[in-house]
Amino acid sequence: MVELKKAQMDTKNVIVTGGTGKIGFAIAQKIAEKEGYRVWLAARNEEKAKKAVQDIINVTGNEAVDYLLVDTSSKKSIENLASRFEPILDVLVNNAAATPRSRQETEDGIEMQWATNVLGYFWMIEALLPHLKKADQGRIVNVASYWAGDLDLDDPEFKHRRYNNDTAYRQSKQADRMLTAAFAERFKKDGISVNSCHPGDVNSSLSNNLGYGGHESPEQGAATPVMLATGEADIENTGAFFSHGSKQTCQFCQDKQGIERLFQLCQQY
Repeated sequence: MVELKKAQMDTKNVIVTGGTGKIGFAIAQKIAEKEGYRVWLAARNEEKAKKAVQDIINVTGNEAVDYLLVDTSSKKSIENLASRFEPILDVLVNNAAATPRSRQETEDGIEMQWATNVLGYFWMIEALLPHLKKADQGRIVNVASYWAGDLDLDDPEFKHRRYNNDTAYRQSKQADRMLTAAFAERFKKDGISVNSCHPGDVNSSLSNNLGYGGHESPEQGAATPVMLATGEADIENTGAFFSHGSKQTCQFCQDKQGIERLFQLCQQY
């Protein structure tokens, strides 16, 4: 019994959103391959989630893989997940994203990419913060992209601009990188590191919706997020943007005024 309790205490709990997508699945599998990790795939579709969990267990031999049902475009759904989740949370990997080709809105009337790619990250962090604070050294990894820019804080939901899914995606990834800097500064006192990364150019439904293919495998795309989730991401190394395993200069993270304005905007939803 003592050994069992020690094993449970030593196990690190990781949530990966978008866990049934190509990159999310690869991230979850690579973490599950490492000793001492329990991985939770956060996804909307239960059948896909069940299959993904079983596939990871079959490949890794790690039985400590499970799923959590959540719609990351919905604040209510995320808060419901957080209220159901009981373990200490050591690592949160925000990865879920959407790239609809036409402008769509959530049930709450929020533009889909802004809700999923930006507010979903924001809400997941805020809702699960109490669980992250209980960890010895909590980590947050925001999967962003080098393909970033065009953020318009006056019209983030394309209510006045003509919707373009590539522009909407680029602005969402810029916002993710800026929010990483905002949360990193706020969480230093709690010992929680927050970093963002480019996951590589992977051929996926997301990239296909944007009109791109991809020359890297899902496993290659997962390498940097996994590194940040399990390796080089302590509190001395927080608020940074990584690509292909190394820290990069992020021009968006220098805009302190814009970061604060973005953070306050997200708080209003």
